[in-house]
Amino acid sequence: MERTAATLVTMVANAAKDAGVPLTLNRVGSMFTWFFAADPVADWETAARCDTEAFGRFYRAMLDGGVYLPPSQFEAAFLGTAHTEEDVRQTVYAARQAFAGFKAGREKRGTVA
Repeated sequence: MERTAATLVTMVANAAKDAGVPLTLNRVGSMFTWFFAADPVADWETAARCDTEAFGRFYRAMLDGGVYLPPSQFEAAFLGTAHTEEDVRQTVYAARQAFAGFKAGREKRGTVA
């Protein structure tokens, strides 16, 4: 399960990078969370500086994609034994769609080079 969780969080982080969305991840075993920040998050002080509005947009887009995450970036998600490879693929696909929406929003506002 640890390898599956590592794959999932890495693939989502790569999708964010591909879309130009600053994202850092923290993972221990199958417990993880993504923070909308370019710098590592190690404590409450660094977590509090993250872009919670971006997390809210991500959370809502993931719900639209059928992926249920904890509703706060200050909570951890868990991958369990009931999650399948298809669940991982669906999550990565939903994340790519969510990040594409971020990029489209920046382009619309004229903030992408």
